[in-house]
Amino acid sequence: MTSNDFRIERNVELSEETKAIAEIELRETPERVREALERLKELLKENKDLHFGEDDELLTIFLRPCKWYPESAVALMRRVAEFKRDNASLLDGLLPEHEKVAFLEHKVVNVLKGRDDKGRRVLIVSVGGTWDPKKVTADQLFKMFYLIHEAAMLEPESQVRGTVVLMDFHNMGWSQTMGLTPAFSKRLLTFIQDALPLRLKEVHFVKEPMIFNVVWKMFKPLIREKLKTRIFFHGSKMSSLHKHIQPTHLPSDYGGELDAIDYSAADWYPVINDVLPHIQNWNSYGFVKKT
Repeated sequence: MTSNDFRIERNVELSEETKAIAEIELRETPERVREALERLKELLKENKDLHFGEDDELLTIFLRPCKWYPESAVALMRRVAEFKRDNASLLDGLLPEHEKVAFLEHKVVNVLKGRDDKGRRVLIVSVGGTWDPKKVTADQLFKMFYLIHEAAMLEPESQVRGTVVLMDFHNMGWSQTMGLTPAFSKRLLTFIQDALPLRLKEVHFVKEPMIFNVVWKMFKPLIREKLKTRIFFHGSKMSSLHKHIQPTHLPSDYGGELDAIDYSAADWYPVINDVLPHIQNWNSYGFVKKT
């Protein structure tokens, strides 16, 4: 395992295959990109209550998931600003170092080293028996998601191909069930559905026990149709998961052909820390601060 396994693929040109996907799925052409960037800069000048950077890298983060429609991108920026305002107690000034212990010592969040067979990043969330909610609260869990998304949004390939979340409930008990509070559920689903500037392609639930139904009853009413069509339940049937992610790109933990996972968020922590300037800038974005 080399440090090269753990890196953010920032400032890289899209592969030819990804360019083709971007054109088909996102309407992305050089001319449309140029026009959309110019128009979004104009819109930001008109929306004087919003404060966001105007560099092309940042604007592209918002334009790609909105298929290069500038009006949709500024609406997404506004929703991001609203989410940051409404969750300021958790997100104000959030830096990787604030959750360093959770990243280094607890195996609750991880990202697969390689991409899946469709070129997507795969985030693994282990909220079964390995998660101790007394040591890593649901609020901390959310902060870790948030920090990871701040890094992932910088990858052009991920902006186009999207991301996948794999929720692992192996050995989930009452303490984990009670740890996933209604407030956490509402915050997470508002974030995913309203304020996530990434293409979330699929959410896979695996190894969920009977007790999981308690959690699902809390989540279900908050899930809108678009997300509902992207959620899949597999239980212990890894062959069901393999219909969405090829076993050639999965570790043996999930019936795949790759080696079992022998790394954790501790290996990703330095990578997230490497994009600290971007995270600090992101902390300053949102509604203009009233003086």
